[in-house]
Amino acid sequence: MSSSSTMIAAAPWRTCVGTGRMDLTLRRDHRESLALVQREIGFGYIRGHGLLSDGMGVYRPYEWQGERRVHHAFTYVDQVIDSYLELGIRPFLELGFMPGELASGDQTVFWWGGNVTPPSSCREWVDLVRATVRHLVDRYGLDEVRTWPIEVWNEPNLPDFWEGADEHAYHRLYEMTAHTIKAIDASLQVGGPAVSPGADDWIGRFAAFAAAREVPVDFVSRHAYTSGPARHVPFGVHQTLGPAQGLLDQFGQPRRALKDTGLAHLPVHITEFNSSYRPDNPIHDTAFHAAYLAPVVTEGGEYADSFSYWTFSDMFEETGVPTALFHGGFGLLTHRQVKKPTYHLYAFMARTGEEVLARGADHLVTRHADGRVAVLAWAPVDTDGHRVRLSVPTGPGEVFTLRSSVDEERGNAYTAWRRMGSPLSPDLRRLDRLHEAAEPARTHGRETARDGMVDLDLALARHEVTLVEFDPVRDETPPWWDESRLLGGAP
Repeated sequence: MSSSSTMIAAAPWRTCVGTGRMDLTLRRDHRESLALVQREIGFGYIRGHGLLSDGMGVYRPYEWQGERRVHHAFTYVDQVIDSYLELGIRPFLELGFMPGELASGDQTVFWWGGNVTPPSSCREWVDLVRATVRHLVDRYGLDEVRTWPIEVWNEPNLPDFWEGADEHAYHRLYEMTAHTIKAIDASLQVGGPAVSPGADDWIGRFAAFAAAREVPVDFVSRHAYTSGPARHVPFGVHQTLGPAQGLLDQFGQPRRALKDTGLAHLPVHITEFNSSYRPDNPIHDTAFHAAYLAPVVTEGGEYADSFSYWTFSDMFEETGVPTALFHGGFGLLTHRQVKKPTYHLYAFMARTGEEVLARGADHLVTRHADGRVAVLAWAPVDTDGHRVRLSVPTGPGEVFTLRSSVDEERGNAYTAWRRMGSPLSPDLRRLDRLHEAAEPARTHGRETARDGMVDLDLALARHEVTLVEFDPVRDETPPWWDESRLLGGAP
């Protein structure tokens, strides 16, 4: 059984972004980083772990007059979601992990100890879900909460995230959770199964289970990564990477698995994606990474309704507190808001237009509603001396061009940090240098269109991602202006 989604439409590449566990939002660095991301990129939703984990303090059993009771507290939940909404971003809720005192076992995941066992009491789990969703509806209004997707659990196909990877136990959890949510309001969105790569057989069986049991499903979710097994070094890993096309193939896999099922028409949300699934892989910090993901970010909307970059910030502690400013974290930003090359890929995308005029293996040409044109281009990974030649439809007359670029040298704080000697905790002076080094290189010019077209010839450096913006020139130079007389020469 399924119903239509009411999720607010947004460009698939920025519909959602990931974060660490939700209580990290209580920290200043996290909020400042999210504010920057929202100003320059502007994601629609944010998804993170731990809404119901002990760190959020929702499930609070106590004893009174010899009777065990449960209090549901939302002090931190309110602070976190208030912060999101103040920054113009909505929660994409993930229900998990299990509160310690409601858990049926003591298996946990991550340094911070998210419990991954089923509930010891189905009744108390249902009460917890009901109380949480009702509180959100009461506080933020039903019309608002109807736009928030609610995902049941995270990667239950993996023993690390769901005890024994017990599929039938997950189905039971999903069923009672979905019915509880729909009993509050039938238009609230619920979905899953949020499986990791390599578990697409779960998606087909999830569809069969939903049909057989008449369980409500409003969207289907999956995760996507392309890295191989981790080779560990102290405080880090090295991994092989498959081709970036592998991410797009994974984005499309749910629709293939759902074909001819009752869920075939539903939205598909990739609620986590990245190259590596490790938060300590140095590839995340590099220009290679931006160039690697450029074709994925520009084309991913052809395969899924949304795909959520995991994560916006290095404020992330699954393997412990990071030991250096650059440590291979997932984030678009390091701690203290140093921008990585992949941040600029997203910031460049935020400056492209809504209408796609052309897309190729190394470029995207777009137009804004007011007619301005923007071209995003990138060098395929591990190539040198790449060139992109395009005829761009700018309209008649002259245009002002602004080119912004990042590569191995420019707009690359990671390269600057390595040259500094890889300081683990840079002082404020060196941190300022890194912020400066992180800014893209900018060049500008003026071109005359011929038959409404401008020929663009871009020589791209190794792992360069570049944005070229075209604005019509409206010349307002006064008639008495004479550039040759700036130093007071005779008329």
